[in-house]
Amino acid sequence: MREEQKQLSLKRLFRKRWVFPAIYLSSAALIIAGALWFQLGKDENTGKDNVAENGAAQQENPAVPVNETVENIAMPVLDPNAVQVKTPFYDDDASEQEQEAALVFYDHTYHPNQGIDLARQDGKTFDVTAALSGTVAKAEKDPILGYVVEINHEQGVKTVYQSLADVKVEAGDTVKQGEVIGKAGQSEFNKEAGIHVHFEIRKDGKPVNPIDYIDKPLTALTDQAKDRAGDNRAATNKEKQLMPSDETAPTETEQTPADDNTTAPSDDHSQQNEDASSYKTPDASIGMARA
Repeated sequence: MREEQKQLSLKRLFRKRWVFPAIYLSSAALIIAGALWFQLGKDENTGKDNVAENGAAQQENPAVPVNETVENIAMPVLDPNAVQVKTPFYDDDASEQEQEAALVFYDHTYHPNQGIDLARQDGKTFDVTAALSGTVAKAEKDPILGYVVEINHEQGVKTVYQSLADVKVEAGDTVKQGEVIGKAGQSEFNKEAGIHVHFEIRKDGKPVNPIDYIDKPLTALTDQAKDRAGDNRAATNKEKQLMPSDETAPTETEQTPADDNTTAPSDDHSQQNEDASSYKTPDASIGMARA
């Protein structure tokens, strides 16, 4: 009896119009909810994997701060307007007059100046500062050059400060650009300059004219070195192309023999010529600063 009543109740229920749409909507809602739950779980796992991968990548490649300032090479003094160039840099491409002004006379020999000598107009001493941030490689007294400080920088650049009266740094110290490293003094090497500082910039051990790179970044020195290397390679290749072949080279029989009656000049006369030339020609070894 009860079963018949249940069946009658179900038949009455299914006869109503809203029953089947309600069943369809409920089923659809369950299916959609299941799909969303599955997708959310998958996205959460993927996000965790991405976070782990990004964290490992950041550890391998640490971020570089975008606001990091690039230093430009500065004059090695607190007030650049208070000093003047006493002795300029010796440039092989300069005029004869400019080259003569860049010679330093010491020990009966003219030496090309490998840097610039800076002095005050009133002849007084002044503070000498680091032209760039770096690490002090040398800080010691030289009997001829005075106190000498050498600072290593990035990209194979080194700055040299000579003729100092004293020093305030030691080898191994880290200095900032503009930090006082000593005071200008005198040296036996260039007495005519008076109280001054001798300042050099070297790129891979070779001196360059500091005036050409003041207020410029280190990349200017790197670009200059690349251009110079390219010019040297081009010149070398051109020389190889112009060299005569072995067939056109003169043989020993084609060379003009020396006259047997020709007599060599006396040793005394040769010695006089050598002494005279030592005062007129700059020393090729360039002894301005000892490495």
